Amino acid sequence: MIIILMGAPGVGKGTQSLALSEKLRIPHIAVGDILRKHIKEETDIGKEVGSIMKQGLLVSDKTMFEIINQRIHDDDCKNGFILDGFPRTISQADGFERLLTDVGRRITVVFNIESNYKILLDRIKGRIVCKNCGATYHNVYHKPQLDGYCDICEGIITKRKDDTEEIFNSRIEEYNQQTKPLIGFYQQRGILINIDSNDVKENITERLLKHLGANI
Repeated sequence: MIIILMGAPGVGKGTQSLALSEKLRIPHIAVGDILRKHIKEETDIGKEVGSIMKQGLLVSDKTMFEIINQRIHDDDCKNGFILDGFPRTISQADGFERLLTDVGRRITVVFNIESNYKILLDRIKGRIVCKNCGATYHNVYHKPQLDGYCDICEGIITKRKDDTEEIFNSRIEEYNQQTKPLIGFYQQRGILINIDSNDVKENITERLLKHLGANI
């Protein structure tokens, strides 16, 4: 089972990916988290993408495929995986299809999670994340049970440095120009399902699981 979650920045892809990963027992691959780990560890990739990500711009296809190809061949991905943050362009989607075809695999479903700008900006400005496992919270609407600590792994909760209105607007512009065309790309393949994200996270997860039950 290979699931892709797409949508604008702040729409809840990470939150729903983690929920599906727990329910389906397949790994959640958050490309942004992998890139941030490279930056923190000052690897060659981290040095290459650090300034790019600070501006809210897209990382090169070459780097993205290097990361994705390595990750999906790990043992925990043999029964499937959930992709969050990739692909982000038509060229990446084409390349990813070829990569999967080469190993005899295919995408099960693409969930396009939808919301509007005002709601997304509010989510971004209040978003806080676990430094350890990447679980996402909000300082108003979804606080951790113990202030400052993750409910899942007890890691430290913090605000991401790139969660500012200026960077968000840059990311939205990039999304509209580069990623939004993927809606039509996956519609043509008959594997896209639109999901309204203006609901509590548990209800959204339930709808995602129902669609999976009907399409597997």
